[in-house]
Amino acid sequence: MRILICSYDFHPRVGGTETAGMTLATGLAERGYDITVVCTTAGAGDDAAFPFSIVRRPGAGQLLRLFRAADLVWHNHVSLRLLWPLACVRRPLVLVHHSPLATDTGPGPRLGGLKRRACLLGSNAFVSEAYRRAARLSGPVIYNTYDEANFHGWPDVVRDRDVVFLGRLVREKGADRLIDALALLARRGTRLRATIIGSGPQEDSLKKQVSSHELRELVEFTGALRGEVLSRTLARHRMLAMPSRWFEGLPISAIEALACGCVVVGTDSGGLPEAIGPCGIVTARESAPELATALERLSADTALYESCSKPIAQHLKLFSKGALMDNCEQLIREATRAHRASA
Repeated sequence: MRILICSYDFHPRVGGTETAGMTLATGLAERGYDITVVCTTAGAGDDAAFPFSIVRRPGAGQLLRLFRAADLVWHNHVSLRLLWPLACVRRPLVLVHHSPLATDTGPGPRLGGLKRRACLLGSNAFVSEAYRRAARLSGPVIYNTYDEANFHGWPDVVRDRDVVFLGRLVREKGADRLIDALALLARRGTRLRATIIGSGPQEDSLKKQVSSHELRELVEFTGALRGEVLSRTLARHRMLAMPSRWFEGLPISAIEALACGCVVVGTDSGGLPEAIGPCGIVTARESAPELATALERLSADTALYESCSKPIAQHLKLFSKGALMDNCEQLIREATRAHRASA
């Protein structure tokens, strides 16, 4: 079966949607599907290393030919720029929502309405229950997966630090709220050792914030980390803090940290509580005092910490690559049947 995966952003760009597209393309190719990825991202010269074809920045004629050659079109989120050939060539269509359709205002209200109507042309799926509710559309929830080969426990790594932040250093991800919480705790006599992993435009202001709170001995900035280095760094920590202000889909960083043995303190933001499950504490957005209290409770209460750690292995089964690929294949079959019935 020939599947065309349309992903507006793709490797070598780094992000949740891009990672999900790479995992999907690789997994379906490993299961015997003939996969072509079409995207608008420039390449890095390594396309031949992947078990699928990549077409970057196609012209209109080339994109139309790719649709005609496909048995099914899979949209890794909704992009009108890559969806228009369906006006000329009807194919079974799957649309996976990696961001909240109802609040996606980037293209403007008119194009947002076109996106919503385009969703009626195929089968929709969502990376979290929160996104399905926000979209007000029907379809299954298919959780993203994580790199099980890299993210796991490390018996030789000592868990010698308290809390880690992992994400882009932008206001939406809330690293500043973590620093505020650490300052509150320090004033109460609880001095937690923290690591901030990531890069972004807020980095300099966050470092100044650490200095102003006199936390330089407690807070370490590592920059962006990946692969085994990231995994081993996560494994040094007891907790991951995700004080996100963004309406999250299904943040893979939370799953990666759980796989490395961290419990998670995160906000009630989109699908973040779904990622945390029973393996941490959910707090209100914009509340540094509530974040501080949750971190302090997990640090001081051994029984509470162990009750959050114990279900991690079972919870991670929801996010395994096998579960993801089984769910995707089921969706492919359902979309193909629905297309035949409508035809």
